[in-house]
Amino acid sequence: MAAKVAVVDISEDVGTAFEKALHLIGDIDDINTKERPVTIKVGVFHHKKGHHHTTVEVAQAIANRFDKAPTIYVAESDNYKGRGLERLQIYQEIFSDHVVPFNLSEDTETKEFAIADELIELSHILFEPHVFVSTHVLRKAQIGSILKNLLGLIPDRKKARFHKKLVPTLLDAYEAIGRIDLAVLDGTYAYVDPTNDDDPGTKADMLIVGRDAVAVEAVGVNFCALNPEKIPVIQEAVKRGLGEGDIKNIIIVGDPLEIFTERILQ
Repeated sequence: MAAKVAVVDISEDVGTAFEKALHLIGDIDDINTKERPVTIKVGVFHHKKGHHHTTVEVAQAIANRFDKAPTIYVAESDNYKGRGLERLQIYQEIFSDHVVPFNLSEDTETKEFAIADELIELSHILFEPHVFVSTHVLRKAQIGSILKNLLGLIPDRKKARFHKKLVPTLLDAYEAIGRIDLAVLDGTYAYVDPTNDDDPGTKADMLIVGRDAVAVEAVGVNFCALNPEKIPVIQEAVKRGLGEGDIKNIIIVGDPLEIFTERILQ
């Protein structure tokens, strides 16, 4: 079956747009159940900056849609900028008895896997029966966003050592947890220069959503004027059988693509 990715306009209402995106890709009834808790892995590099991470509104929309889940974990790990729970406080307003922050670095119930020639302990909430959602921002980056987010699965703070072997690190982590059940690329803003912490981004007001995380990544980089066929992490993911990276083989549904291209390239 061809990968299907929804691209929707969120300029009027994020929740409604996200619901539309899910409907377009066949919905998530199979993973929104009372038996399966949900882990939403957000990508928060620097919590003291007001951007470069999934917005509160998008995180809220994702959490709201998993209304049958017994618990929803909003997850991050420690890095050199701060502790996981400290950085997750940017989402404080969505936390409740049902939606809780979780520091992957503090979990004592773990499984050991070989990742980029190291033995790494990964949190139990990354594995089934938990539903795993990866969400990050739309950016023009050779290493991507949805897949780059997997670096945050590694619990220790000294993650920089993996930068020289980033592609195998990310995809070994992907294979360790076994799947990404839902990928949500937050294009509220598009970041042309993701290496610049002060880049405020360009208002794009879009979401890119799919069950095939590699396909979502491919559509995202394509919007940022990058060729997915030349993005190493996408091509290696395809070789490993983790998803579809060829734009020609991806069914893109939703709102007219031209409006988003104009916003990003304005």
